[in-house]
Amino acid sequence: MLDWIRFIITALFLLSGLSMLITAVIGVYKFDYVLNRMHAAAMGDTLGLLFCLIGLTVSAPDIWTALKLLLIICLLWVASPVGSHLIARLEVTTNPHWHQLTGAEKDEDQEVDV
Repeated sequence: MLDWIRFIITALFLLSGLSMLITAVIGVYKFDYVLNRMHAAAMGDTLGLLFCLIGLTVSAPDIWTALKLLLIICLLWVASPVGSHLIARLEVTTNPHWHQLTGAEKDEDQEVDV
């Protein structure tokens, strides 16, 4: 009975992680601006991998494997947001027009002001 409960919990975490990663891929292809794409990729990477690794931790055969997976979770939760922040900062400092709106957003902004 306990094996079935572990299997169901593992399957739920893996499916939720997979759905989060698929949502991130769709977000990366849907958004136009690089910072929006990076946000979708970073959130999907962080949450999707967290759910998948928690699922694997639940189904780990022994405590040492579970501890290794928990250390991987800690490393990813530190490294992924820091890496995304550094790439976003590079985009902001090297692209002088990062703050400008696109044509459609300018039209919407002018209609509101009138």
